[in-house]
Amino acid sequence: MKAFAYVNPANEKEAVAALKTDGIAMVLGGGQDLLARMKDYIDSPDRIVNVKGLDATVTATPDGGLKIGSAVTIVDLAEHAQVAAMYPAISAAAIEVGTPQIRNQGTVGGNVNQRPRCWYFRNEEFVCYKKGGSRCFAVNGENQYHAIFGNDGPSHIVHPSSLAVPFVAYGARFRVLGPNGEREVAAADYFTMPTLQNVLKENVLDDEEILTHVILPAPGNVKHGHYEVRYKQSHDWPLAFSTVVLAMNGNTIRSARVVLGAVAPLPWRSRPAEEALAGKPLNEATAALAGEAAVSEAKPMSGNVYKMQIAKTAVKRAIMRAAGLKTV
Repeated sequence: MKAFAYVNPANEKEAVAALKTDGIAMVLGGGQDLLARMKDYIDSPDRIVNVKGLDATVTATPDGGLKIGSAVTIVDLAEHAQVAAMYPAISAAAIEVGTPQIRNQGTVGGNVNQRPRCWYFRNEEFVCYKKGGSRCFAVNGENQYHAIFGNDGPSHIVHPSSLAVPFVAYGARFRVLGPNGEREVAAADYFTMPTLQNVLKENVLDDEEILTHVILPAPGNVKHGHYEVRYKQSHDWPLAFSTVVLAMNGNTIRSARVVLGAVAPLPWRSRPAEEALAGKPLNEATAALAGEAAVSEAKPMSGNVYKMQIAKTAVKRAIMRAAGLKTV
């Protein structure tokens, strides 16, 4: 591992200032992602800026929502009583992350901003688009865990964050701080598709900006559901998962947000599924129709056609959980 400078800022402004350097500076949260990339020679920063000292609290906002500091650990988020009462899909996603050790070490900001888990990206021998190369090896290679939506390329990664999906579903805003001050970005606009002009990044953060808070609006009269599909229940990455947030009028769905994870280069909002739910009664039949609609625009690769079925199942069962119906 290349030698690097280590900066331990006292506050968020010092953290931003420490990112200004002639070399490469990167932030360190729980270290689950960055340290692994450094050991695998994917990244070799000149300076590491520790951001574990940033805000690690969950506080109420004036409009009845919650403000979550980026340094809150995943286990603290999963076990927070207000989060569980107001945004149960976030608690459900948090408790599914990794293992107890990872949840105790990892942070909200780190989970949201982690880099892709594609095995070609993580292998130093493959210089793919994400590392400045000129090809995506998954196109003609092993792509069973890659995208089935947003598949126009050039990269076919899936976004790895578990928390980003419910954050988008609940309409969260992300507070970002940089040398020019602070700004707020809608969670749905924070993540970026891998175009040729932007293939090296997954979000809108500039090099000297940090994510400081996730701001959640008051949930209102909604029902919530979250469902993940994975090979095994122990430490494993989801193959597909979904969060649904349903605004209700009695037992009729007035409007819906349906967001899928592990199926696209960003948290994927399914407009066809949302349209299939609007104005319908909340029951198993409606859930099944929405699941079918959710995959109507999928474009699977050679090895991941199976993801269409499990994405459909994830949407259907997330809706059934929102309805309080039993899922297998």
